[in-house]
Amino acid sequence: MHTHCEHSRDSRTPVAVQAAAIRRAGLDVVCATDHDTIDGALRLRERADGFRVVVGEEITSRDGDLVGLFLERAVPRGLSAEETIARIHDQGGLVSVPHPFSRNRLNHIRREALERTAGTVDLVEVFNARELTGAQNRRAAAWAAERGIAVAAGSDAHRAFELGHAWLEMDDFDGPAAFLAAARRGLVHGRLTGPLVHVLTRYDKLMNRLAPRVPSAS
Repeated sequence: MHTHCEHSRDSRTPVAVQAAAIRRAGLDVVCATDHDTIDGALRLRERADGFRVVVGEEITSRDGDLVGLFLERAVPRGLSAEETIARIHDQGGLVSVPHPFSRNRLNHIRREALERTAGTVDLVEVFNARELTGAQNRRAAAWAAERGIAVAAGSDAHRAFELGHAWLEMDDFDGPAAFLAAARRGLVHGRLTGPLVHVLTRYDKLMNRLAPRVPSAS
């Protein structure tokens, strides 16, 4: 429910490599959520063989990161959390809050904005494999449970080997409403990937600045 490829500014994983890793991991459905673009998700959907792709985007709002799922067009960065959520819902999409209590990310949603928008978000990521410890995930799970919000889980993979570190076991679905209903009954699985992945991501982000990759066309 949370993945990245070369279309994100902090990943250099080609879409073809991402697709192969998804098949190896045995994932049935993947939410492709590159930073501030849906281009990678559209390319991955073209390559999907043996799995399905939910087109998504991890959006940099003024109040911190939000994920839109089931998108047809990208949501621009820099809007308020409320406007970002409204634009996702206007497309018939779902809003997921990624890593809401993270201690190792600068762009997690601000606590005040999280409380302000709690009644309008659809899912909360209660297991993110890139958290440094399990405490932040447990805190997210408790917060979502207290408010009756459906859960999300994801590897937040930026490199191929991370795919499959966290997932939500859920019933099959057809469209956003059925997805949300299935997520409410879902079972979270996951293991933390460890701190090394953040070092690798910093390296990839630096390399994308010094020697930008041209994302593959398919």
